[in-house]
Amino acid sequence: MTFQSISFKDINEKEVLETAVPAFFPDLNLDQITNSIVSGKDEYNLKPFFYTSLNNTGSISYRQEIFKDLENPALFKHINSFAENMRTVRQQLVQTDKLYYKYHRERLFLNIIILYCEALNSLANHLSLVNLTSQGFLSFREYLTGYVQSVPFTSLLAEVRNIIAGLSPIKYNIHIKGLHVQVRDYESESDYSAEVEETFSKFKMGAVKDYSSGFSHPLDMNFVEAKILDGVASLHPGIFLHLDTFCTENHNFQDETITVFDREIQFYIAYLDYIAPLRNAGLKFCYPGVSGSKEIYDYEGFDLALAWKLHHEKSSVVTNDFFLNGKERIMVVSGPNQGGKTTFARTFGQLHFLAGIGCPVPGREAHLFLYNRLFTHFEKEEDIQNLRSKLEDDLVRIYEILSQARPDSIIILNEILTSTTLQDGIFLSKNIMERIVQLDSLCVWVTFIDELASYCEKTVSMVGTVIPENPALRTFKIERKPADGLAYALSVAEK
Repeated sequence: MTFQSISFKDINEKEVLETAVPAFFPDLNLDQITNSIVSGKDEYNLKPFFYTSLNNTGSISYRQEIFKDLENPALFKHINSFAENMRTVRQQLVQTDKLYYKYHRERLFLNIIILYCEALNSLANHLSLVNLTSQGFLSFREYLTGYVQSVPFTSLLAEVRNIIAGLSPIKYNIHIKGLHVQVRDYESESDYSAEVEETFSKFKMGAVKDYSSGFSHPLDMNFVEAKILDGVASLHPGIFLHLDTFCTENHNFQDETITVFDREIQFYIAYLDYIAPLRNAGLKFCYPGVSGSKEIYDYEGFDLALAWKLHHEKSSVVTNDFFLNGKERIMVVSGPNQGGKTTFARTFGQLHFLAGIGCPVPGREAHLFLYNRLFTHFEKEEDIQNLRSKLEDDLVRIYEILSQARPDSIIILNEILTSTTLQDGIFLSKNIMERIVQLDSLCVWVTFIDELASYCEKTVSMVGTVIPENPALRTFKIERKPADGLAYALSVAEK
């Protein structure tokens, strides 16, 4: 079993990592979600992993299995501990590189290598005791076990310990006279500080105030300390030459595969950390089935960005179900203003995108579509730079979507064509609907035009609901039922 990447089943997929924010991210609030997930983890540059869909069921399953393994608290703890040690290694390397004096820098370098080797040995030991099932973790465990048992690794650790063992017993004398400091070999001279303490101990009468003054220990040496160390090195040239040679030859001591794993595993850790508070609050997450079938469903799904906001406000989250069967392809969402229609559309897009990067998604159970491209058209303010009217801008954007969309695309339209008359809106919407029907793409269309809900056998009517005895109160539940043409605008105005 060969390990290449904990994020990609096919290593070639790493070559197409997206670095630009996908166009649909702002419409679906995926930019907010991603920013929250990667907050505090800038050193790992995780955003490209969240920008890049996999578009391959094998690669999606590969990630889902790794997520499932990481739901083992013991494994999650060990990976976090390893990541913290690796972070310390990086931080200390940066600090050490800033030190001015060579021998000081080299001695601290030995400590860093010890920390690195102990972190890898510890992780290898813990992984050997954990029940792993994912291909990614099994192959990584095999690689790590082989690496820590390899001659280069064991020799590296043995040589570091050998050098430290050679440096540790060194003793020396410092002779100070005026401004002159002389470093000499230690010749078993008496320790006069011990003799002084013993002599005066007879005068000690109970506890007394301690007038000792502590020394500060800045990371870097001062000039005098460095010259003393140079003197020590001249008295013991063999071990210091060994130290110098070792540091030069092992400057790049970190294994590249381990370093890449340390970065990529944070994709999983960051996402699980993000959804953990929502799970603890009782919201459901599941590992969806993902395939080319357009018979899809999700039960108890929700808008992840909104749920995160409501959770921190200590407010409840409303979940919704949806499904498409047979020839059904297009959900036409209508109903009262401020009733959760746009949130439902965002939820649909978020679910498919998160499933497409291998993450657990909001919902108790789900089966989602393996899309190739995702398009969104949400209402935007007029841009005076392009000199187009609101209607013209809507039509230009729709034309661009329909020109690029394919049967394996997902299209999400939210309240388009609101700047024209109802009659013109119906005429234009039916033409757009006909194009989407011909494409056979999956689509969610939030609209005030109820006629679209029963356009053909591919359309499904979804309606936002209100509390019957008080229409001003929205349930934020979106249900499958015929469009009723009720926007309840008057109740909103009265409120």
